[in-house]
Amino acid sequence: MAIDTKPILDAALQVLRSGGVILYPTDTIWGLGCDATNPDAVARIFQIKKRPEAKSLVLLASDLDMVAKYIKVVPNIAIDLVEVNDRPMTIVYPGAITSTVPDRHYIAHNAVAEDGSVGIRIPMNEFCVDLARKLGRPIVSTSANISGEPSPEVYADIPQEIRDAVDYIVPHKLEKDSTGFASQIIKVEVDGQVQIIRP
Repeated sequence: MAIDTKPILDAALQVLRSGGVILYPTDTIWGLGCDATNPDAVARIFQIKKRPEAKSLVLLASDLDMVAKYIKVVPNIAIDLVEVNDRPMTIVYPGAITSTVPDRHYIAHNAVAEDGSVGIRIPMNEFCVDLARKLGRPIVSTSANISGEPSPEVYADIPQEIRDAVDYIVPHKLEKDSTGFASQIIKVEVDGQVQIIRP
């Protein structure tokens, strides 16, 4: 029997739009999520994870059109990689468009790396794609663990401390669409250079 995701999407979207933090199964592992254009929400995720803000976060986008709204120039090689990709892949793009105030047209300044790059993945499960598309902007997707501890492959692995700190938990029956493994990470440059950070 198929799961009716509409009420789950609606509840998660309400929290994201109000600047809250969700705990949700992505196409890879369980993640902490928020509106990636809201610096205050992003700061909360760093607090929950006890992670230094100097580290960048991975974002989820619904498609390449959404990616293009938040990156100064999308390298052609990135388009090629997305088109041939057959497993979860996070691409680190140069030149994120950022702001220090909440603005749907910019990525929160504290979600990107010091060099201005940002990792974005187009997820390979319908729920996460729908979530980003209906929000209308990227969603933070960082592993639901305390910094330095193992990433949770399944809901049962998530520390109670993390569960208690979020505003909404997506029902774990949706984790069936997750691989349980972190995505590959590939960094691309405008000139076509490619660096494999995590195979």
